[in-house]
Amino acid sequence: MFSYLRSSRFSLLDKSSFAGRRILVTGASSGIGRSLAIILSSQGARLVLMGRNREQLDLTLSMLSGPDHEAVTCDFIQDNDFDVLLAECAQRGKFSGLVHCAGINATLPLKVLSQKKWEEVFRVNVTSAMSLSKAFARRNISETGSSIVLLGSVMSLVGQAGAALYSSSKSALVGLSKSLALELARDRIRVNLVCPGMVKTEMLEKLSNLVGEEKMREFEKLHPLGLGNPEDVSHAIAFLLSDLSRWITGSCLVVDGGYTAW
Repeated sequence: MFSYLRSSRFSLLDKSSFAGRRILVTGASSGIGRSLAIILSSQGARLVLMGRNREQLDLTLSMLSGPDHEAVTCDFIQDNDFDVLLAECAQRGKFSGLVHCAGINATLPLKVLSQKKWEEVFRVNVTSAMSLSKAFARRNISETGSSIVLLGSVMSLVGQAGAALYSSSKSALVGLSKSLALELARDRIRVNLVCPGMVKTEMLEKLSNLVGEEKMREFEKLHPLGLGNPEDVSHAIAFLLSDLSRWITGSCLVVDGGYTAW
């Protein structure tokens, strides 16, 4: 007989859901990464925050619950030896989760899109995701039953004029996450992708300054539930990091206020 009653041991996320677990969060200096760090720390996680702006990382640290957190400065545009970097961090305890929130948004018409810009965005949005996952999967870095969550976008699934570069880089994460999910399942490492719609972050402010208020109102109308807040996405990521999602891997969780329902 199947032991289906074992599921009763699971409960909704609470203040001890991640007690003692070490989780690496990139892009933690702002936006969704910062929001996620705050939520995870309130649930007992021990965090390693990674980003290129030390001042903003320190600001995030000051917002966290509990004292056992650290920050590591890392510029994802540059070549990084993540094997060495994560091994150094893991000396203070293995990781049970990796969330790669760092990324570049680029809205450029095809006629002005350069190969240099193409390679830069792919280096941050795709290559770093692969390299981090590869380093994380090493036995001396992560625990059995760990979870990797990559951050895609609705542009992983749909197109948009002027978004060929950004959409291509985020679409690549769909194939990457699904293939890694199959390959790393043997090590009991889950890999999932979260695809947010437009969220009220610093990145969205930059886009607004670029395209103007009228265009932003058009974008907002494409979200039946309106634009999202960072916490809307962070809670979904926390779920995929938790034991509540222990049987979920290779999935693409869309959190977009209905953008892709059209």
